Amino acid sequence: MSTEANTPADEALENIVASARRLGIELDEADALQWLSAIASWKPGDDLAVDETTGIFGHKIVMLDFSPTDLAYFREIGHLVAIPDEEGVVETAIALSGSAAQSKIQSYPGDADFFERVNIIAPTREEACRTLARVLRAKAIGTMHGSTYQLIEVKFGSYPWDCLADGRLVKAGSPISWGVDDLRNGAIHAFLRDDTPITLRWEDVQLEPGWCKLDWVIADPARGRLANASNMLDVTWEAPDGSITPLDGFLDPYFQEVYLESESIPIFAKLARHVSSDALDDYVEGMQREIRKYLTHDPNFGKAAKRLYNLFRLTGRYHEAAYLRELFDEPATILYQVWSLIRTIDDWDEPGSSIPVENVLAQADQLIMAVIRALEGDAEEEIVQRLLALRDIVARQGSGEQLTIQAEGARQQVINLVNNFFYERLTALPEIKQFMDETAGGE
Repeated sequence: MSTEANTPADEALENIVASARRLGIELDEADALQWLSAIASWKPGDDLAVDETTGIFGHKIVMLDFSPTDLAYFREIGHLVAIPDEEGVVETAIALSGSAAQSKIQSYPGDADFFERVNIIAPTREEACRTLARVLRAKAIGTMHGSTYQLIEVKFGSYPWDCLADGRLVKAGSPISWGVDDLRNGAIHAFLRDDTPITLRWEDVQLEPGWCKLDWVIADPARGRLANASNMLDVTWEAPDGSITPLDGFLDPYFQEVYLESESIPIFAKLARHVSSDALDDYVEGMQREIRKYLTHDPNFGKAAKRLYNLFRLTGRYHEAAYLRELFDEPATILYQVWSLIRTIDDWDEPGSSIPVENVLAQADQLIMAVIRALEGDAEEEIVQRLLALRDIVARQGSGEQLTIQAEGARQQVINLVNNFFYERLTALPEIKQFMDETAGGE
């Protein structure tokens, strides 16, 4: 009885399995084959998938990576971070993005990142901008403090000049970060290069809102967990003639979002019709720029790996993507979450913090145990000592520079380990190493 020769696809998968085994990575071959079969059936233009059971929806490729296990938890956070609808004026569609939207493959996600399409129906662009300024500030002020959350900052508008703001030099055109006090006052005080004092009011920048984003620290007392939660807004103006105009000049594609409510399908569908026909090409170029950044100017091989995966799964490099899927489930990748959550503890340390210290201590305990499980030897001892010092400062209600120094020291040690982990495993697959070399050298 004769046997068929292996196809190039079979050989590619065999090479990936062999590479994973050499590195001690537990690659589920059956799961990889199932994913490869599902993704190979995707054809551009046949994009939307709806889960009738849960009501979630999104791009078919994105939906392959989402697990509904924590859907109730994310929906609860979504209610906190979402801009509310106003009948006939503001209509929205809230989605998960980032690692939270890839919960089937990322066992240790970092932050709770959300993305919200906000469509404002108004007679003029100016009126749409004023409506955005109103609802954005109302959302920020209404969610500044609670027993399980506190606002960190809001991005809204751009600096019209080079100036010194909050002790740092910012260039004209840079997004403005509004802290809690700035939002209450509705103004930011800064200095021009010649030391002339200036005041920027919220309404001064509303007609060019630019990049709009809100950030919180949130607590989940039941799980003893903290997280950074963010909501990135993609705001559009719908004119009386039905035309759709992005207020920041660009309508984002939907290659990374899982939408949480089926009721928002109509608004999503209306906006998706206006996404550029070149959206995939633009997305690929954007991913390549970010990959180059994290390989060269701002080395972070964990972030590079995530962007390589997002790029490969949309450009037909499915076997490389299948290999990367397995990396995110490795126990050592919990260090990526540790790195993110150390920053979250530091962000919690603000005057008048409303999240109980017990929640922060519980998170610190979890971080220490995660490091103990993932590491051994000198690396474990050094990072655990850093985290114990961090926990001690929190327990003593310490704050300010002392906490930040310990947090940054621990984060730097952890990111070095994360970088080493991902670099070794990315470069172990020749196809990925070649792509990285070509991308890094293509500046």
